[in-house]
Amino acid sequence: MTVFLDIGPAAGGTGVFLAVVFFLVLSAVAFIAFKVLRKTVKMAFRMAIVAIILVVAIVGSIAFWAFGTGGSERPKPRTTTVR
Repeated sequence: MTVFLDIGPAAGGTGVFLAVVFFLVLSAVAFIAFKVLRKTVKMAFRMAIVAIILVVAIVGSIAFWAFGTGGSERPKPRTTTVR
């Protein structure tokens, strides 16, 4: 049963790719929020909003990377030789 729940060999690259994309998307959102809030909000509050978005981006990227890399490899069964 655990064989069906195992992560495939391509999952490591997928996890890293998702982590990078997630970070870049949220970095773009933070930049857009910084520019949009330029005239309406004071600098300290604007920087706090951007910092929160970037923290979420970093934590989410680390989570995607950690869960997508697959962890340790399973031990291979010993080969039996028939003589």
